Amino acid sequence: MEQERQSENTEKSSSGTANRSPVAESDEDNERAHPDREALTLPSFVAGSGALDRLVDTARDYARAAASENTLKAYAKDWAHFTRWCRMKGAEPLPPSPEMIGLYMADLAAGSGPSPALSVATIDRRLSGLTWNYAQRGFTLDRKNRHIATVLAGIKRKHARPPVQKAAILAEDILAMVATLPFGLRGLRDRAILLLGYAGGLRRSEIVSLDVHKDDTPDSGGWIEIFDQGALLTLNAKTGWREVEIGRGSKEQTCPVHAVEQWLHFARIDFGPVFVGTSRDGKRASETRLNDKHVARLIKRTVMDAGIRSELPEKDRLALFSGHSLRAGLASSAEVDERYVQKQLGHASAEMTRRYQRRRDRFRVNLTKAAGL
Repeated sequence: MEQERQSENTEKSSSGTANRSPVAESDEDNERAHPDREALTLPSFVAGSGALDRLVDTARDYARAAASENTLKAYAKDWAHFTRWCRMKGAEPLPPSPEMIGLYMADLAAGSGPSPALSVATIDRRLSGLTWNYAQRGFTLDRKNRHIATVLAGIKRKHARPPVQKAAILAEDILAMVATLPFGLRGLRDRAILLLGYAGGLRRSEIVSLDVHKDDTPDSGGWIEIFDQGALLTLNAKTGWREVEIGRGSKEQTCPVHAVEQWLHFARIDFGPVFVGTSRDGKRASETRLNDKHVARLIKRTVMDAGIRSELPEKDRLALFSGHSLRAGLASSAEVDERYVQKQLGHASAEMTRRYQRRRDRFRVNLTKAAGL
């Protein structure tokens, strides 16, 4: 299976590098890798023991499970970036200083040196990451403090832009994308991923986290049950546990349930993750669960191969589609009551579901005519 290579560039100031000892550098790396070590420990007045230490480790595991892995990774990067920025400015990240955080946000919005200015959404997310990290270290960051709230309000007023939505993959698009896939083992897998993700309105993390049965693996995000009428997915999603019903299609070539059955049969998978990698020759399934980035790459590749939005330059086409295009496609294409779409996508409000509907309900209510004009 093709693996995506990632590299991370670490910025260091010359003065900070010169004055930092190997021990301090190791401690900083240790803190970045395990931000919860300081957060969950035994009280100072309690003597440690083997049983208590194991409970601390268990509590840390539960604390990590409070947010998704991707969220925790993002928060860890937010903290690493902020602490590096503080040291470059000759300040310390602890305890929290609203004044310094206000300056930090202003720097992010303005852009400095080779670093481009960040979007309002990214700055807001960075602030959420700092709030979470401070909480894990026993501090409270007051986002309503004037040094933070007024700076953020000014950034939003000056730099806010309408949200950039990914394009929806409509019914005719998904059929064209599926048609580009070969009929080998990888093609069967990728066809099942696209059709299941589209029909279920699933997030890419929900697709790859599926297991064949309940409790097959420790990192499972849900499981799938197949019936004569369709498939029932039980998912541990962002909003909690939910069930997603996926009925059988009108023909086998485009039926998501049939596609999953074909993949599981020919890959000889009866336990563990549903979607796994394959051997280099593509003739054998591995036991390694796919990363959710595979779904994003698969969507972009098949969009290109199918010639969708071919009037646009390649760069624009690649930027236009992502994993969320599947969810937006279902919301935009399914001609059913909005409540059923909301339930399928797992949204808490109808307003959130409407954000995913790219072409429906516009001008459905004409207030101009209703007002007599």
